[in-house]
Amino acid sequence: MSYLTGEFECKLDTKGRMMIPAGLKKKLPEAESEGLVINRGFKKYLVIYTKKEWDKKLDELNKLNQYESKNIEFIRYFTRGATELTLDNTGRINLPKLLLDYANIDSDVVLTCQINKIEVWDKEAYRTMIDNEPDNFADLAEEVMGSKRREGANE
Repeated sequence: MSYLTGEFECKLDTKGRMMIPAGLKKKLPEAESEGLVINRGFKKYLVIYTKKEWDKKLDELNKLNQYESKNIEFIRYFTRGATELTLDNTGRINLPKLLLDYANIDSDVVLTCQINKIEVWDKEAYRTMIDNEPDNFADLAEEVMGSKRREGANE
């Protein structure tokens, strides 16, 4: 899978089905054969992973000591609601009602690509989040990325 980029506006039909936009579908060639996995995000949005990316997440979780209560709790909440999705003949996926309710998604959706996953937002919630971009985004960028060493930089 190549890195995912872009934002796409979609609509859900009355059954909770959503057409994967053609531009995004091209970046997900394995979606038809392997399927996708949708799960809760850390806030009120959903996340779609390719099956391969989801398996990487599960591999990470499997390395946690499952005798520690915080690890068990994290695994439980992180995987809660995870559902495999398959594309139908027309390229639609059926989003589970339980997850749509969690994210307060009704019909208008924004898909926003985040490197190796796709966030699924209620359109109004997404606009509100984007409108609240911090005034100090440059400071945030410096804090998060400034300490990162450039690949191949001398030590």
